[in-house]
Amino acid sequence: MQIHSAIPDLRSALKNRGRVVFVPTMGNLHAGHISLMEQARAHGDTVVASIFVNRLQFGPNEDFDKYPRTFQADCDKLAAAGVDVLFAPTEADLYPEPQEYFIEPPGIQNVLDGEFRPGHFRGVATVVTKLFNCVQPDAAVFGKKDYQQLMVIRNMTRQLAMPITIVGGETVRAADGLALSSRNGYLSEAERAEAPRLYRLLNEIRDAIRGGEADTIKLEKSAIAQLDAAGWKTDYVAVRQQSDLAMPQGLDAPLVVLAASRLGTTRLIDNIEV
Repeated sequence: MQIHSAIPDLRSALKNRGRVVFVPTMGNLHAGHISLMEQARAHGDTVVASIFVNRLQFGPNEDFDKYPRTFQADCDKLAAAGVDVLFAPTEADLYPEPQEYFIEPPGIQNVLDGEFRPGHFRGVATVVTKLFNCVQPDAAVFGKKDYQQLMVIRNMTRQLAMPITIVGGETVRAADGLALSSRNGYLSEAERAEAPRLYRLLNEIRDAIRGGEADTIKLEKSAIAQLDAAGWKTDYVAVRQQSDLAMPQGLDAPLVVLAASRLGTTRLIDNIEV
C-alpha cells in the first residue's frame, strides 16, 4: 500500500490506475470502515482511503483534540484489507492557508444532527469537496450509519455535477446490534451493555410502521421517553423520508428512522431504513 501526504504526490500515484474508488475516513478504524473498503473494491480498480481528522466539522465544545489518532494500526488494517493507496494529509497539506471558501449545504444541514451540531455539515461538505479534488475519484463510498452526511454528500455531488458515483455502504453492527463507531470506545462497561437499547427502539418503530402505525410522532415520543427513563439524554428520534429527510407525508414513501442520544458523555447516532 502506498502512503502519500502531499497532494501532487497523490495525483501522480493515481495516474493510469483505472477506475478509482475513494473511501474517506478520520482514522481510528474498525470493522465498519474495513467493510466500506471491501465494498469499494466492487466498484473500481484502485481503492484509495484517506485519514484526516477535519477540524472544520467539529464544534467548539466537541472532541477534536481527544479524537483517537491510531495511524499505524489504521495503516495495518488498510493494507490487510487490500487498499491500494492511502492519502494521509496533514492540516498544512489540506489547509495551507486559512479556509475562506466553504460549501454551504441547504436547509438539510440545519435539521436533525445539524440542529445540534451547527456548522458540522458545512465542514463536512467543504472537506469532502477538497478531498474529491485531491483524489479525483470515479466513485466514493460513505457509510449509511451517518445517514444525513450521506444525503448531504449525495445531493451536493449531484447538484454540482461532480462526475462521481456515491455509494451508500451498509452499517456494520456488533452481535448485540450496536452500530460500530469510533466513539464506542468512550463507553464504560455498563454503558456498553446499555447501548444496544437505541437500535432495539429503532427496530420497534420500524416494525410498528410496517404494521400500519401512521402516527410517527407518537412513536418518536415513546422511544425518547424510554431512553430518558434509562438515563439517556436524547437529541432526537425522528421518522423521515429517505429521499430528503423531510417529515413523512403518509407511509407510502421509503422512510428512515434516525436517532441521536447521549449515554454518559458519549453521543451515539444510529438509523434504520423502513
